[in-house]
Amino acid sequence: MKILTVVGARPQFIKAAPLGRALREAGHQEFLVHTGQHYDDAMAAVFFRELEIPQPDVNLEVGSGSHAFQTGQMLIRLESVLQEQRPDWVLIYGDTNSTLAGALVASKLHVPLAHVEAGMRSYNRAMPEEINRVLSDHVSDLLLCPTRTSVENLRREGITEGVRLVGDVMYDALLMFLPIARRRSRVLEQLEIEPRGYALMTAHRAETVDSDDRLEKLLTQVGLLEMPVVFPVHPRTKKRMGELGLLERLAATIRVVPPVGYLDMLVLEAEARVVLTDSGGVQREAFFLSVPSIILRSETEWPELVDSGASVLAGGDFGAVTAGSIPRFPDSRSHELFGRGDASTKIASHLAADLAAGPER
Repeated sequence: MKILTVVGARPQFIKAAPLGRALREAGHQEFLVHTGQHYDDAMAAVFFRELEIPQPDVNLEVGSGSHAFQTGQMLIRLESVLQEQRPDWVLIYGDTNSTLAGALVASKLHVPLAHVEAGMRSYNRAMPEEINRVLSDHVSDLLLCPTRTSVENLRREGITEGVRLVGDVMYDALLMFLPIARRRSRVLEQLEIEPRGYALMTAHRAETVDSDDRLEKLLTQVGLLEMPVVFPVHPRTKKRMGELGLLERLAATIRVVPPVGYLDMLVLEAEARVVLTDSGGVQREAFFLSVPSIILRSETEWPELVDSGASVLAGGDFGAVTAGSIPRFPDSRSHELFGRGDASTKIASHLAADLAAGPER
């Protein structure tokens, strides 16, 4: 069986590591296409090296640009790759422009489409990611859901065929790489920070950084925390901060550092007192590591985190970003909300079984 996998952003590289390994162990052939959505070393190449992911068979080198430009270029370039490779499945991850491009090309060419992380919903259509995930789900043949909530979301939209509850491949990746990270990473020593002595922040979503007012409010509020804040800054976020003159006006407690690799990031998450993030992946990694988080949004597509008491939402004005709002991590919780760390093996099995049975939809 031949699977053409489409990735383009750093969270997708992480998810592709355990699943790619499971596909190879099951004897399947994976043809890896990197759209080039994330393209510099700190955002892309370092992940392939650290996670020992095979180098992409094709890099479309699309780069940055508007949503229309980026998605359009991916559509044009992906179409010829699919026509040449003729895979049994196209496999897409998550909710990026790369996800949507892979979904549209596969559906137009009538190639069976499998969506990892199907069924996630924030119910905020102002988010580009929400549009991407909804459209991708509605053209997918195999919908690989990480949680029972995601299965129910699809049911409410009338999608019940081809739906499989498999668990979260991000949990698989963390279990696979955390022991390696603890052995190899020296990031705490390099940054001269102490375990539980700092907050860790990431911020990159359009709703967070594209609004001048919201970005300034966030950084002002974070600066009031009574602890150092380590901020590995996304290139796009740093550019916006520079345009607004915010880099020079940051509170002394906020320490801006370059993006870090996955192994260093795991250690930074694991040893933080609290994680502040608008990233869906970082929210869950904090949960898996038993670290409380403040989600820098008004809603989340991972409501299980808030329902468990492990996370709180910052709100539209980031009013919950205070030391007093840091949740106490629940004494008991079940990671089985996100599966048992075997989602990748289940997905590999479903791809083989569903191809043999033929599409349900």
